[in-house]
Amino acid sequence: MRDEPTVISSPAVFELIAPDAPAVPVNVDLTYSSRDPYAVQASFRTGNGTAVDWVFARDLLHDGLIAPAGTGDVRVQPMPLDPHRVQLELSSPSGHAVFTTCAQTLGDFLHRTYLAVPADTEYSWLDFDVALSDLLNDPARD
Repeated sequence: MRDEPTVISSPAVFELIAPDAPAVPVNVDLTYSSRDPYAVQASFRTGNGTAVDWVFARDLLHDGLIAPAGTGDVRVQPMPLDPHRVQLELSSPSGHAVFTTCAQTLGDFLHRTYLAVPADTEYSWLDFDVALSDLLNDPARD
């Protein structure tokens, strides 16, 4: 466990792909924190000023840059006809969305996260007291 958390943020533009409609650019803030070393958060900025946040495994994004990855609510894969782009598919009970984004932008962000917390060292960054408190929703923690 480390005392000072490392937070890496990067803006990105994803394109929302809809059938029979032009792609719609969506501003996305990618965030990584060493306090949650296995996860990446993507905050999709909607037109009304609110954000829709998705949290998923950092390794899923990494693997999806190379080959199709994910079997659940988040799937990532290189675009078959454009190796410079990546497709991100999100599913939830309230809807389904398909985005594409620049593979280089995503790769650069991930590279910075792996410099901060190298692969296979995530475990040493976990603060188990905080994680357990979060799981138990312990108000005394604050």
